[in-house]
Order: sequence, then structure tokens, then C-alpha cells
Amino acid sequence: MKKALVISLALLMALTFCACGSTESEKKQFRVGMECNYAPFNWTQMEESNDAIAISSGGYAGGYDVEIAKRIADALGMELVIVKTEWNGLIPALNSGKIDAIIAGMSPTAERKESVDFSDPYYKSELVIVVQKDGPYASATSLADFSGAKITAQLNTFHYTVIDQIPGVNKQTAMETFPDMIVALKSGKIDGYISERPGAVSAIAANSELAYIEFAEGSGFETSDEDVAISVAVKKGSTDLLNQINDALADIDQDTREQLMNDAVANQPVNEE
Repeated sequence: MKKALVISLALLMALTFCACGSTESEKKQFRVGMECNYAPFNWTQMEESNDAIAISSGGYAGGYDVEIAKRIADALGMELVIVKTEWNGLIPALNSGKIDAIIAGMSPTAERKESVDFSDPYYKSELVIVVQKDGPYASATSLADFSGAKITAQLNTFHYTVIDQIPGVNKQTAMETFPDMIVALKSGKIDGYISERPGAVSAIAANSELAYIEFAEGSGFETSDEDVAISVAVKKGSTDLLNQINDALADIDQDTREQLMNDAVANQPVNEE
């Protein structure tokens, strides 16, 4: 009996040691949702290059949002997992617990704040209109120059609502993705679409027949700070997580943010559509 007791105690200690070792070596996952279809903020690529992160459903994700997500995950001491999710499914996925945060070029609008909480902004950018380089609106300088133009934007974004600021615009049905809008623009189905400047730079880098129109102050869209800002979304009431995310973002200075965006534009897939 004494011998059996010694053996049992030895086995118990061994199992306890193994359990402790495995717990310490495993990191908790930080599951981040994004479209992986909105270069230069996020995209899908097939190869593990340019420090891309594996997508849970296959392939690899790169882009500005991915770089921001990496830094947040490191600050949290967690393993970053990218969960590719359609734009309209991001907030439902967050609130159902399928993901822990949305880092997807999302603006903290008043409407979205009713459903989720937002971090401090991690990027800000002005709105532009992407057009055909040799098209009838390539020389536009003001919103008034787009009177009669067929203009659209992505579904369920504030981009679509600002189309109404264009006098005499021929507002088109909203589209699901930016690649869809690029195809529509190149085929002549639309005359232009609304985009943040980085997204427009990315689009014309991959499509030489496109251009984008920037507006001088007072000639473009009227927007609020929250409209042009981009923030991380978390489930409502996630105060501790939100504070940790804000602390991580505070450690990323403006020069680094600009360099990350420049790198994302340079590294984007040539044909994202």
C-alpha cells in the first residue's frame, strides 16, 4: 500500500506539472474581424509574405489594419487570429462573441455607437471620389461638378449618405465591396464611388485607368471628426479591453502610423479585385 501511495503521488505531481506547463505556454487568442477585401486597410493574399497573418478560414491577411491589430495583440500578450468576415456581418459577429474586436477601417459613427463601443481613432482620412482617369469627371474640382453623375459607395457606410451632398447627383444602389465598385466603374456602370484617400490610392495603384478627385477646403464633403476617423470596435461594456486597446494605440506615434500606411499601399496585391 505504501508503494502504491508513493506511485500515485508521483503520477499526480507529474500531471500537475504538465498541466501548468501547457497553460503557461498557450496564449489566449485575440480574434479580430475584418473583410480582408479593402486595401490598403486589409486584404487577402495567398502567400505568407510581408509579415501577413494567417486567416482562420484560409489564406493570409495583410494591410494597415493587420499591422495595428498585431501591435494591439502584442500589448495584450495574446495571439492574433484574423477572422475574415463580410462587412455587414462584422458587428453581429462581435456581439455574438465570434470575434473580440473589429479592426476593419470602421468609423465610430453615432449609429454604430448604439451597438458597440469604440477606441480612440487609429487613423483619419478625407473623402475623395474615384473616377475613370480619362472619363468626363476626371477634371472635376468641386461636388457641383458631379451633377448628373452616377455615384455610389459601399453598403452600410457613411460614405453612401454623403452622396446626397452632391447637387443633382444620380445616386446609385450601394454595393457590397470596393472591388465590386471598381469593376462597375471600369465597365461604365457608374461614374464614380466614394472612398477614403488611402483606399483610392490603393485602387489606382492596382488600376492605372482610374484616378481620384480631391477637394479643396470648402469644395468637398461636409463630415464630422467621427465620420473620417477609424477606430477599433469592441462589444459594449468591454471597459477593461477598451482601456488596454487605447493604451496600445497611444504607444503608436503618428510617424509610425503614416509609415505603416505607406508600407500597406506599397505592399498591397496588384490586382485586389
